[in-house]
Amino acid sequence: MPSGTQKMQKAAVDLDAVVVGAGFAGLYMLYRLRQLGLSAVVFETGDGVGGTWYWNAYPGARCDVESLQYSFSFSEDLQQEWEWTERYASQPEIQRYLDHVADRFDLRKDIRLSTTVTAARYDEKEKRWIVETDRGDRVRSRFCIMATGCLSAARIPDLEGLESFAGRVFHTGRWPRGKVSFSGRRVGVIGTGSSGIQAIAAIAPEAAALTVFQRTPNFSIPAWNARLPPDRQAAFKAAYGSNRETARNTRSGILYDYAQRGTFEVSEEERQKEYEARWAKGGANFTHCFNDVFFDQAANDLAADFVRAKIAAIVRDPEIARTLMPTDHAIGTKRICVDTDYYATFNRPNVRLVDLRTSPIKRVDATGIRTSAAHHDLDDIVFATGYDAVTGALARIDIRGRGGERLTEKWHGGPRAYLGLMMAGFPNLFVITGPGSPSILTNVVVSIEQHVEWIGRCVEELGRRGATEIEPLPDAEEGWVAHVAEVAGRTLFVQTNSWYMGANIPGKPRVFLPYVGGFQNYTRICEEVVERGYEGFAIA
Repeated sequence: MPSGTQKMQKAAVDLDAVVVGAGFAGLYMLYRLRQLGLSAVVFETGDGVGGTWYWNAYPGARCDVESLQYSFSFSEDLQQEWEWTERYASQPEIQRYLDHVADRFDLRKDIRLSTTVTAARYDEKEKRWIVETDRGDRVRSRFCIMATGCLSAARIPDLEGLESFAGRVFHTGRWPRGKVSFSGRRVGVIGTGSSGIQAIAAIAPEAAALTVFQRTPNFSIPAWNARLPPDRQAAFKAAYGSNRETARNTRSGILYDYAQRGTFEVSEEERQKEYEARWAKGGANFTHCFNDVFFDQAANDLAADFVRAKIAAIVRDPEIARTLMPTDHAIGTKRICVDTDYYATFNRPNVRLVDLRTSPIKRVDATGIRTSAAHHDLDDIVFATGYDAVTGALARIDIRGRGGERLTEKWHGGPRAYLGLMMAGFPNLFVITGPGSPSILTNVVVSIEQHVEWIGRCVEELGRRGATEIEPLPDAEEGWVAHVAEVAGRTLFVQTNSWYMGANIPGKPRVFLPYVGGFQNYTRICEEVVERGYEGFAIA
């Protein structure tokens, strides 16, 4: 058997579908394809299932959507039998859940682990995708389904001298298997987004010294995580059907308390009472305190001021508190973080904050990191620098459609996809939670289920028609891209340099990647497309 780094061409295999990725999306897609009686294989780079959750095994890793909602709904037995232990599930618990799903539905026999898809080329004559892997696999399939995930292409910044560092280097999005000890070590964490905020609070109690290198401070709301009371879990499960349906009819696919009133429709006293109640409840629901927070800068400023005041009250050193306060973006327009004791961590004597805006990193050397102001001696460097979001994993595969057109060439000015599901010129190629779909602005499990079910029905419809190909019409694709941009333009999101805009990747076009018009509206549009005979698609 060749190793993962060797490539030995194997005999071509003919299947109905190839699925790339074995996280939430890939597992459910495989289950659905089997329901349709189709032959399929899933290729997964990791040596275990789980996708993003397999790789993000860093200390403190935890979901920011409540566990009872961040789970599959397609099987009533599954959602009733699985017992969650905490309000917000940790990475190990989510990994156990996904392992259970893979075993319960006997999915592993069609999953090829430790196998990376390197190329996918459409054969126009045969109307088949030719998919190749780093292990020499060559599969011909009618359908190619990308379940590569929105947050899977980990990014390490290009720092001068990094290769000379004598200590250990980690990335939160590619964490090694097994326990990593930081006991007695001097640790540097670069990045203060969601993963950085979680890792910092978890590493600080163990490390001898922790230096946090912060370029851009982010807003974070306490999770107030706790054990999940059995009676609460039982009550939620008893109403799972209605709970799921209600969630699907919201803008984010999550059961939140969505405010029905504006910031300036209430008194100052009532406003502060609402902010306090949201803070006390915890979680990303804070940003839904009033219905104009994402649209009105003045309204957003008041919510942001409240969080900044909380930071000042928690962090004892006023200068450190000011450095931790975001002032360059509207609250919620970068992914809102959910934490456990993040701000309080900076009260610890072994934690130091370095502001990279005033003292940027100059280089890395054998013993640590040198900024413009000082040298920081380190034993370990942890990169919490995020991902090339939404499109990055696809860009790492040589995908070619009609006429040999590369997907990266089609997307050179920004991603273009109809409904975030398919691209003109790439027949029978589906992308689960692709650019131009709600994806990262939602409970992504809900978005995944909606896409998988839409793809399944689409494949069924092709069978009924005796058709072999489906792809978007160029005009429909252009219209959807324009609609996504127009809806985003009504919000404060587009005023912020965030990974939602691709701003964390040098040279990446600045395009707002997800659809911000609301999950419930997006679902309705997708259904209307089907009801109108797959409007905007060419079927042959």
